[in-house]
Amino acid sequence: MIFRQLFDSTSSTYTYLLASRKGGEALIIDPVLEKVDRYIQLLRDLDLKLIKAVDTHVHADHITGLGALRDLTHCITVMGEQSGVDVVSMRVSDGDRVDIEGLSLDVLYTPGHTDDSYSFILPDRVFTGDTLLIRGTGRTDFQNGDPYAQYDSIFNRLLKLPDQTLIYPAHDYKGDTVSTIGEEKACNPRLQVKSIDQYVDLMNNLHLPNPKMMDVAVPANLHMGLAQDEVAKRGWALTPSDARDLIGRQGVALIDLRERREREKYGVIPGSLHAPYADLEDNVKPGGIVHQLGRTAGSQLIFYCAYGERSAMAVQAAQDAGLANARHIQGGLEGWRKSGGPIATNS
Repeated sequence: MIFRQLFDSTSSTYTYLLASRKGGEALIIDPVLEKVDRYIQLLRDLDLKLIKAVDTHVHADHITGLGALRDLTHCITVMGEQSGVDVVSMRVSDGDRVDIEGLSLDVLYTPGHTDDSYSFILPDRVFTGDTLLIRGTGRTDFQNGDPYAQYDSIFNRLLKLPDQTLIYPAHDYKGDTVSTIGEEKACNPRLQVKSIDQYVDLMNNLHLPNPKMMDVAVPANLHMGLAQDEVAKRGWALTPSDARDLIGRQGVALIDLRERREREKYGVIPGSLHAPYADLEDNVKPGGIVHQLGRTAGSQLIFYCAYGERSAMAVQAAQDAGLANARHIQGGLEGWRKSGGPIATNS
């Protein structure tokens, strides 16, 4: 496995780059906007293709690099379903998995620092965001933080992992880079409490100043969605109502870009073909299934995904490949559902 721990000294943020092999697919966790050029260069150096960019929660001390990485690499952005961010490509919930080629991370909902905090688990390590830090825990006094929820997330979820599990947090302010579950059980001063009430009292009396970037970072991090209106201005978008009028007509190919797990969990628009976004580059090339469908006389391609972000990028890729008949459903399956469109169980 390729694993890189990267550091932003301004916000004391750790960013993690993972891949199963050189030349393969990559995933990045908690990227920082000012370091995006560095990430892009590292991806080039290691001959990696960024497939997914993940934020463990809405950060208050730096502006995320998710949007910039999406714009530069067309990767899938991922956050928890509780996140108040306007648009991300994929929202995950407890028990889901985040997959790339050769790697699969288990998704664990660990609220407390914020109400949208998640941890991501590999067999030998856990990326804890700001929930569990090295010799500390994330503050709980803003962004719907809750010390009761954090106690449960730490003591009843994270500390149930094997003692040898490596801990990689989103921040460290002392220079530590890694710990283990067993080490934090024994040495983390905030975990030496005898009850949940004692922990809550400790967290409620930290009296910490707000992060310096909080007033800038939080609003910026809540509004990073791809501007689907720009795609619509080019005539490449369909409202759910317009799409319903076209679906089922001869020559119309409805293409679902989501992953298999999303289709199984949330259902599909009846009649849609499955062509995952991760395969889009090959599918729109001559000989690819999308290219073949789009080259049929009188055909029309209609892409959709979860919220419209992947499909908006897919339309641009299809147009660039000469498929001028490509459109997407604005707002994705979520917009389709809200408009009353039918959804079938994908059995």
